[in-house]
Formats: sequence, C-alpha cells, structure tokens
Amino acid sequence: MLALLLGALALWGASRMVWFAEFRDEGVRGTVLYTEPGEQRSTALVPLAILALAGVAGAIATGGWLRRVLGIVLVLAGAAGVWSGVDGIEFGGFAPGLPGTEIVLGHLIAVLGGILVALGGLAAIKWAGAARKLGARYAAPGAKAARKDPDTELWEALSEGDDPTDGGDSRR
Repeated sequence: MLALLLGALALWGASRMVWFAEFRDEGVRGTVLYTEPGEQRSTALVPLAILALAGVAGAIATGGWLRRVLGIVLVLAGAAGVWSGVDGIEFGGFAPGLPGTEIVLGHLIAVLGGILVALGGLAAIKWAGAARKLGARYAAPGAKAARKDPDTELWEALSEGDDPTDGGDSRR
C-alpha cells in the first residue's frame, strides 16, 4: 500500500513539473519563455494518481478474487504511468535558458510513479488471499451459528440421544 501511495504522489508531483519549454516570439513583448506542465502534456497523470489512491482504499476493503482484479487494474495503470513518462522524453538538446533538468526529472518521476503503482498492483495480486480485508476482525472464525428456537434445540438433543432435561447433573 505504501508503494501505491508513493506512486500516486510521484505521478501527481510529475504532473506539476515542467514537461515542455520553448522560447516564443510574442511580437511587441519580445521573446518569452513558454512552458507546459506535465498535466497538460500528459493528461493521464492526474487520473492515474487518483486511481492509485483509490487502489489503496480498494486493497484495504476487498479480498480474494476482487483484490486480484484490482491488482491487475493497478498493474495496467502503472504501465500507463510508465508509458506517460517515457513518451516524448528528450535527454538533451535543450537551448540555453530552458529548464532541461526539470523536464527530464518530471518524466523520470512519472516513470518511477508508474513503477511503484505497478508494484503495488503486483503486491495486491500476490497477497490477495493472505491479507485481511476491511471488517475481518469483526468476523469471528468458527463462531457458532445463530441460536435456533429453544424447542427445536430440545428435539434435536433428543434425536442425538441426549436428555435435555438432565441439566448437566453428572451425579446420576
């Protein structure tokens, strides 16, 4: 679950960083630095971060096959996060004055976030049966079934060969 939280944080953080920058001629204003954040260049980053956060709640609340399905969805979301980070990355060729380091770092943080979300999904798949689900502490293992009608219990005791009127007195 920590991997999902960190992955969501990384994807959201990458969406806030500069992913594209160039100098544009604005006529009277001259040459201006134009930038676009990750959320504008790769619109999937914020929804993937929200999906990873929802995955934390889903992993806590579910169990068994439903948690496995959630894990598969999270692995696919992690792969989409990695793809968003890798798509369009450039490691050099930035003009002087452009935030090239921040652009590369933003892409790499998105890749890291995608990897963390995928690892969280794989963990959800692996421990789907072993991890307890929400509310499991309130389900007592081996708890007796709800009590039946007292008359029915008396007849069942007679059918099994017990004397229900004995009262547990072992002196007889």
